[in-house]
Amino acid sequence: MPQPASHLWLHRFALLTAAATFVLISIGGLVTSHGAGMAVPDWPNSYGYNMFTFPVSMWVGGILYEHSHRLVGSVVGFLTLVLALWLNGRPAVKWLRGGSLAVLALGLLASTSPKVKLDNVLFLVGTGLAGLVVSFFWPRHDPVGPRLARWGAVALVLVIVQGLLGGLRVTALADWIGIFHGTLAQCFLLLVCAIALVTSDRWARWQEESSVVPVPDKLRRFLLVTTLLILGQLALGASMRHQHAGLAVPDFPLAHGKLWPATDAAALEKYNQARLDHRDFKPITGGQIHLHMAHRLGALIVFGHVLGCFLKLRRTVGSGHPLARLAAGWLGLICVQFGLGIWTVLSNKAADIATLHVVVGATSLVNGGLLTLLATTVFQARKSPA
Repeated sequence: MPQPASHLWLHRFALLTAAATFVLISIGGLVTSHGAGMAVPDWPNSYGYNMFTFPVSMWVGGILYEHSHRLVGSVVGFLTLVLALWLNGRPAVKWLRGGSLAVLALGLLASTSPKVKLDNVLFLVGTGLAGLVVSFFWPRHDPVGPRLARWGAVALVLVIVQGLLGGLRVTALADWIGIFHGTLAQCFLLLVCAIALVTSDRWARWQEESSVVPVPDKLRRFLLVTTLLILGQLALGASMRHQHAGLAVPDFPLAHGKLWPATDAAALEKYNQARLDHRDFKPITGGQIHLHMAHRLGALIVFGHVLGCFLKLRRTVGSGHPLARLAAGWLGLICVQFGLGIWTVLSNKAADIATLHVVVGATSLVNGGLLTLLATTVFQARKSPA
């Protein structure tokens, strides 16, 4: 049964938000790969300018990557706000009105300070007034289902927290904040993609089919565990990038010529003396080597679990089942991801390869998350009525 036209456009808007988030994660990967995280040292301004009035002539070198990341992040934040309002319908009007009044009050308060530039004051006041006006014309439809309404609210909270973490990463000069910033971005992407799936025609058709083959409880739990392992692997990858441990072990398949490298003081001195990387990284530490090796070991564990999911689904529900086909694509993504990880090491962590490694990893998480969502909702075992 086709969805209403309003839901069709909602689905398309959710897809647009997800696509923008993929772009944002890609640019974030380039920022880290090029070491441009501190290319713009202030926040929320950019070298004293309002983010949206920063002169294009200054977008050079690392500033281009970091400032573009901020602008695309603002676009994703705006799209998420509209998506959350759309999903929550009439009750969301009070959010829009209250938030707009708060922004307007903040702008008026900022106008009394000589330290705040006029462009920032005008931006805050203009944004507050625009939101306030829109709140009086916002459609008064009911929420698009309680689950989607909650997901929209959570997505809005996540994108706000994500923006604050990005700002703190700059102002606090703390690399470890970047680990949470990068991992939370993956979770946010998965949530937006789930919203896009649930609002689609295909989701509605699957729910109406009575002949779908259910997925056993044990297999559903295995899918969930595998998806969580991928999230953990992505968190390890974020830790490596922000601690510059990606090249703590520069060879493959061996590690400093061994299956597991030594990390005593003499070995570390030897590794650092032989290092040819021109980038100004701190000396390799034993912790970085262990982190790098844990990421390699995690890759093998994830591959084994995804392969197991694929084989179990084919055996349980058949190769033609939608989940089996999705699992085949999932396995393909993991193979590509494995190859990109090797290429990242052998290419001396080339920025484009490392960034592609991040993007494919995010896609793998989304694939696993949506598989788990489908298995636990649409394709769960039907219980017979009493």
